[in-house]
Amino acid sequence: MTSLRPLGSSDLHVFPVALGGNVFGWTADEAESFAVLDAYAAAGGNLVDSADVYSAWAEGNEGGESETVIGRWLASRGNRSDIVVATKVGAHPHFKGLSATTIKAGAEESLRRLGTDHIDLYYTHFDDESVPVEEIVTALDQLVKDGKVRAVAASNISPERLRASLDFAEAEGLTRYVALQPHYNLVSRDTYEGPLLETVEQAGLSAVPYYGLAAGFLTGKYRPGAAVDSARAAGAGRHLDTERGRAVLSALDTVAEAHEAELATVALAWLAARPTVAAPIASARTVEQLPALVAAADLKLTEAELTLLTEASEV
Repeated sequence: MTSLRPLGSSDLHVFPVALGGNVFGWTADEAESFAVLDAYAAAGGNLVDSADVYSAWAEGNEGGESETVIGRWLASRGNRSDIVVATKVGAHPHFKGLSATTIKAGAEESLRRLGTDHIDLYYTHFDDESVPVEEIVTALDQLVKDGKVRAVAASNISPERLRASLDFAEAEGLTRYVALQPHYNLVSRDTYEGPLLETVEQAGLSAVPYYGLAAGFLTGKYRPGAAVDSARAAGAGRHLDTERGRAVLSALDTVAEAHEAELATVALAWLAARPTVAAPIASARTVEQLPALVAAADLKLTEAELTLLTEASEV
């Protein structure tokens, strides 16, 4: 059985691959979403990542669709205590920003949609630099004190604001962040590596990267001349035009062949082996897409293979 990993200094332990909930209620309807969630849980997965804004960008949606689907699934399966539910505040059309009032109201709405009395891991989705870190940290601490949130985390934040938030929490004895959700993958390393990673490492946080498969590019389905039916095809396909993108695909092909594994499995296994990373996030629209993702939890790459991938991503 796959070992669970500790999440920063919290008492949460998570499967090494998180299931992204951005597709639930968007490109995956409720039945498809339930099937994917069932298969992920059956494989030993326990970290489901959502946000209050998912998927407000889709026509006819207003945000909260993903949380609603997850909430219905938890209720129908009776497995709330087995799942680490992560969601985010700050980007919903009706709850934008990170004022104390918005954080409190946003949390109440997320709890209602999820049909639960607590959120296991609550992220600030995008930092709001118009609000002092003192106000944000204090508001999050109150949610923990009230028993509505177990642990707090940040996403899309500068190293300076992250450090200031941690320092304030420590100085005042308030709840501190235990994790960071950065944009990080084999073709996007400078979005995390550097001062942000160093801050996370120094503070003993865990990273839970999003875009772990570069919107699908690292699955290998994007090749010269290949047409891909995906809502994210235009963004993912652009990596084919870069020397780095082509070098990474070549390295992934080599390692995947050696393990008789899917490219997505190798890409996530590389990410899961990086310093500070607890669990990369990956989404599956169908049950068929899921095995390649969860297989990364058990794929151990050799030092030579890790080096090959790392060097290809530095081209």
